[in-house]
Amino acid sequence: MSVQRDCAIPVWISTAHKRSLDAKKYAGYRASAGKSIISTETQLTKSFSLWGSVVPLAAALAACAIAPNASAQAAYTPVAFQNASVHDPSVIKSGNTYYVFGSHLASAKTTDLMKWTQMTESVSATNPLFLNGSANVYTELAETFSWAQTSTLWAPDVIKLADGKYYMYYNACKGDSPRSALGVAVADKIEGPYVNKGIILKSGMWGQASYDGAIYDALKHPNTVDPNVFFDQGGRLWMIYGSYSGGIFIMQMNPVTGMPLAGQGYGKRLMGGNHSRIEGAYVMYSPATQYYYMFTSFGGLDANGGYNMRVSRATAPDGPYYDAQGVNMANVKADPSKPLFDDASIAPYGVKIMGNFLFERKIGDAGAGIGTGYVSAGHNSAYYDAATGRHFLIFHSRFPERGEQHEIRVHQMFMNADGWPVVAPYRNTNETIAPVRREFIMGDYMYVNHAKDISATIKKSRLITLNANGSITGAVSGTWALVGNYQVEINLPGSPPFKGVFLTQWDETSKSYVTTFTATSREGVSIMGSRLMPRTDSQVTAAIYNELSLGNTGAVTGDLVLPASAARDAVITWKSSNPAVMSNTGQVTSPASDVNLTLTATITKGTSTVVKQFAVTVRKLGSMVANYTFDGNLRDATGAFGAGTLVGSKIDIAGGSISYEPGIKGSAAVFNGATGIRLPDGLISSNTYTVAMWLKPAQLTAFTTAFFGARTGDAWISFLPKGHDFVGGATMLWSGTAWYDAGLGMNIPAGQWSHVAFTVKNGAVNVYVNGARRFSGTNFPNVFTTTNGVFALGVNWWDTPYKGSMDDLRIYGAALSDGEVASIAR
Repeated sequence: MSVQRDCAIPVWISTAHKRSLDAKKYAGYRASAGKSIISTETQLTKSFSLWGSVVPLAAALAACAIAPNASAQAAYTPVAFQNASVHDPSVIKSGNTYYVFGSHLASAKTTDLMKWTQMTESVSATNPLFLNGSANVYTELAETFSWAQTSTLWAPDVIKLADGKYYMYYNACKGDSPRSALGVAVADKIEGPYVNKGIILKSGMWGQASYDGAIYDALKHPNTVDPNVFFDQGGRLWMIYGSYSGGIFIMQMNPVTGMPLAGQGYGKRLMGGNHSRIEGAYVMYSPATQYYYMFTSFGGLDANGGYNMRVSRATAPDGPYYDAQGVNMANVKADPSKPLFDDASIAPYGVKIMGNFLFERKIGDAGAGIGTGYVSAGHNSAYYDAATGRHFLIFHSRFPERGEQHEIRVHQMFMNADGWPVVAPYRNTNETIAPVRREFIMGDYMYVNHAKDISATIKKSRLITLNANGSITGAVSGTWALVGNYQVEINLPGSPPFKGVFLTQWDETSKSYVTTFTATSREGVSIMGSRLMPRTDSQVTAAIYNELSLGNTGAVTGDLVLPASAARDAVITWKSSNPAVMSNTGQVTSPASDVNLTLTATITKGTSTVVKQFAVTVRKLGSMVANYTFDGNLRDATGAFGAGTLVGSKIDIAGGSISYEPGIKGSAAVFNGATGIRLPDGLISSNTYTVAMWLKPAQLTAFTTAFFGARTGDAWISFLPKGHDFVGGATMLWSGTAWYDAGLGMNIPAGQWSHVAFTVKNGAVNVYVNGARRFSGTNFPNVFTTTNGVFALGVNWWDTPYKGSMDDLRIYGAALSDGEVASIAR
């Protein structure tokens, strides 16, 4: 299923531009039906050849994997990836190239499953997949768009049939109901152009007979979207499809024409129903186990939807499919007596192979950033490479602190001792599983338990140690064992054994090869671990000391967030030299005048303790924190913060140039529409502040920011001279993704100076134009809870840069009064 289901916006667009669809999805068409019944059946068992021959890793890779120190690991060239964005990627290999096709007619290709080339991005009249002379996707699929009442497409699938041609099974859906159409188009070449053969199935025909002769019932009948077409081991062709509504269905297809065999109606239901949030079905056969594996995604697709991937298996392509507990997935559906999207009834079932998680990098850990992890990873396809015996999982994912931005990811899968796929913790580098020595397994690990819930919560890693005596200590207790050359069995209290593999992988955060494990239990719960670089206690505290920072502490007006823990669960305690002004926990009591003090951090890990001190200036509440006058330079006139720096069209793009012109006070900065100014981090670090500036926009462009500040990609504020449609395009103060629209009901004019300001005090917000208050509200989000917030003028991570002039930017550590704002607007 796609990130955008009811409007044709390019797939890379941020949620800053689009509200979540999940809350309104299928609103208003729920019908009544009997309760679902979940029953347990005995799972089929069989013998199989699980492990093939072992191919050793290259000597350099093996050596790197066991490197005992940072210098040894640093000697290896970092692995390079190239990313692309395709929502709901469905994979097909043609020649030596892998292709993925996804929602909104996006597509990409690769030869190594690591470096992707974006081919297409969105449904448009110029998309080459359907561009054929005067024909384009809109003319070819006119009937589909008309029926589904939309201008975009959802997740397709492409397969090559015996005639040597490529068959694209496309689909479109209205988005707020299951009014959908699914059809097929054919091309001589995989990259098109595709020519429509016609619609195969429709859904959402309220009050009319459906394909099985009964009146369409969205609780029982499918939403005809998200197809996957595949051959079974006997050469028969099948199509599995469906999303929410009546569930996941399968039907047999004619392998010559690619159309359904007659007399099947909608086919056979395999799982889901009563609007349960299950979709994105994909079937892969594994010769290693002789099972068909049906992958599905549970939950909502957006960053807050708890999307997660699950798998069940069968001995026949059309089921029945069972999970690891022996539950027939045909019995897994929502309870119609409960509210719409009843996740609780489906969450216990299926083998959950991945949910939201983060291998969290803490202060002092190797690398940079917050770590490696995924949010709402799902709607996957899968590929078995007969030549190498490798299994691949191909999916899209969002990421912690990056909002709705999504990219393709590929991970290898391995079959565990019980014949269930376990997913490698890190993305694919075409690594080969190989024997691992016990002494290179022992050590500290970041540990994640994916559990069985459907939740937006990101499961952050916890510290465990795999000890030499086979015990596990730390966040969980238990035992571990190396079985054979590389298999792992982990026993934790209250759970069946977790079975999986040890694997050497590239960790993008630490930029090193590390030992990992991945394992699944018979309860369908998956766990993962990533080994940390061996370090002594003194090495840990030294690394924390070197990295520990509070940002700019030269103009503090609000509470500081003082970290209490760091790498390897080291403890940090704090002491203030003046607790009357700043407490030992970072709380500020505003002084009558500026006060200088010292914060002392004591870092303890085991037997090692080090101390680090920070000079802090706490400013009188209400005093000016920063003032960028643009008098021929980008310096802060107060001297508390550094100068701004030029950037290109986005915060993180280098380049840019500005000029100066006479302004309201001295000179003003002139933005050329392709440049922004990155301000120092941490300009605002409390929930009480004022931002004021003079603006003279040369043009008004929706979403373009004049002032932007963010804690993360999910938590930000933006002052827009021209806002979005929800406020009629008016000038506004905007905050996401805890959405807040402070529309002013008017626009500041282009080509004319206007003074704008906004004040925030513990959720109370006021917005001013030329000294007059134009908006007042409450419950404004508390965004700046750290001292390292990101700030910029004229640009953000997503939108068209500001074009026009700007003068006298002021930031105060208090919410100025109406009179004070009016005075600086004169």
